Amino acid sequence: MRFSLAALVFSGLSFTAAAQPAARPDSVYTTPPAAPRSVGLAPPAGQQLRSTKSFGQLGKNGNLSLLPIPVLFYQAETGLGYGLGALLSGRFSADTLTRPSNARLQYWTTTEGQSLIQLVHSVYTPGEKFYLNGEISAYDILLYYYGKGPGTTSANESETDYKLFIINQRIQKQIAPKLFFGALYRFTNITGVGAPAKTTDGNSTNFFYNDSRMTERERKNTRISGLGPVLTYDTRDVPLAAFSGNLLDVSATFNGTGLGSDYRFTRYQVDARHFQPLGSNRTILAAQFLGQFHTGDVPFRELAGIGANLGGTLYNNANLLRGIYEQRYRDRQMIMFQAEIRHKLFPNATISWLKRFDGAVFGGVGNVNQYVDKFSLSDTKYAGGAGIRFNFIRRDRVNLRLDYAGGTGSKPGILFAIGEAF
Repeated sequence: MRFSLAALVFSGLSFTAAAQPAARPDSVYTTPPAAPRSVGLAPPAGQQLRSTKSFGQLGKNGNLSLLPIPVLFYQAETGLGYGLGALLSGRFSADTLTRPSNARLQYWTTTEGQSLIQLVHSVYTPGEKFYLNGEISAYDILLYYYGKGPGTTSANESETDYKLFIINQRIQKQIAPKLFFGALYRFTNITGVGAPAKTTDGNSTNFFYNDSRMTERERKNTRISGLGPVLTYDTRDVPLAAFSGNLLDVSATFNGTGLGSDYRFTRYQVDARHFQPLGSNRTILAAQFLGQFHTGDVPFRELAGIGANLGGTLYNNANLLRGIYEQRYRDRQMIMFQAEIRHKLFPNATISWLKRFDGAVFGGVGNVNQYVDKFSLSDTKYAGGAGIRFNFIRRDRVNLRLDYAGGTGSKPGILFAIGEAF
């Protein structure tokens, strides 16, 4: 969901953050050592992780952290929203061969009756023999619909509401160092689809009913069920906030009636990311390309779309072109590129908690179309902004992110999230 105004309730969080044990050298921005060792990588293999147990610390050596996170936000569609979440992060192994895992559980409701309960997880088993990535989400949401294609206009802005249930799970086995292969399953169920009679400005018939590319079947309850292979090459040092490394993730999802789906279509997705320090670990360049392509009969909710806070495992827990409203532009095919520079703001501060703040500037471009060969530079969408980060759990590089962003066809807004956008 896109929050036009979102803020973390910092009371209580400052205490839990301050109570975390001191970070290991590889968990904060530091100047690369002179010794021959890759920038930002973990200590030598086999070294045991030892830390003083503190508030929220679990496990024999305090390898895991479990912390509460209250949430407060406001957006025009939903009114005031409030809720509570919990974040579990850390390594499920006593050695540094295994990268940090995380799981997030959250619930919120709004004054207008919308709600969400969600579990999202990314887990590396000991020795990274298996990689598990998934979500279970139940939404009661209201979103604006603008139509399909790259040329939709703000005059078409129309409310739609429905209940959405998602199960999305990947199970992958390491078949070579940093290379994982396995299967993904995605199930979505939409019920209670509804919309008011008019567009939000009251001047026209709700475009959800008036869109020439929308079929009557798409306006009804819809179940999608798909299964397919996924291959991931991942050398990122810490996936939640990488300093260095690459990610290449390629998948295909085959949705069909034999799996219980109401529609038959195939989704192909390519996700490529690169991370590197600029001079030192105090400044990081992050870049991402993502393409999503469909064949077959695709309902509106499953179309590729660009916009902020899509999250979940559909986009490998990424936010696409922050500053553009969620799925403001959607169609069968989509490509996008975004980049971000992250910089340590106060590395030499004498007050320890000031060292936890980072700044970031970001921007991106993207496009959607019904056909791959119809992509046009004139239809390119732009987004960008800046934000701050608070290093909430230093050991695992868990950042709280607050961004101000704007983009094509959307009003600028403030977005809050846990973890980097990609």
